[in-house]
Amino acid sequence: MSQACPLAFRLIDGTLARISTVGVSLFVLLFLFTHQSGFLFFVLVDFIMRLYGFKKYSLILNAAILIKKIFAFKTEMTDAGAKRLAAHFGVLFIILLILESFFSLHVMLYITAAIFLLCSGLEIVFGYCIGCKIYFIVKKIYPSFME
Repeated sequence: MSQACPLAFRLIDGTLARISTVGVSLFVLLFLFTHQSGFLFFVLVDFIMRLYGFKKYSLILNAAILIKKIFAFKTEMTDAGAKRLAAHFGVLFIILLILESFFSLHVMLYITAAIFLLCSGLEIVFGYCIGCKIYFIVKKIYPSFME
């Protein structure tokens, strides 16, 4: 197995994933500037809706579809497995940010946010998916992972 996608042999629109990542990152930045946890709860609910079959109700995904249509961005298909794992990591990061905010763990909160924004930035700017790399490593260790 080489270290290139496809990994799950199911494809999704990578352009929508990147635009959605911009939206999620903006909400995390809004949280960092305002300290209003509602932004994180919104992102958490949106991630959960997208991960568990309620994509049509996802405001971030619907906004991404609209933005893609308005600006006529090309469709770039990418592996769904890696993006799904990246979304699970996104949920984990958002939960960590919520907990760190609740318990006033400011240093940890900013470190977590910085890591999240770095990974998101790599995806947005370069199309470099950390989830894809982690997925490949996990699939080598556990071949039946996420099947």
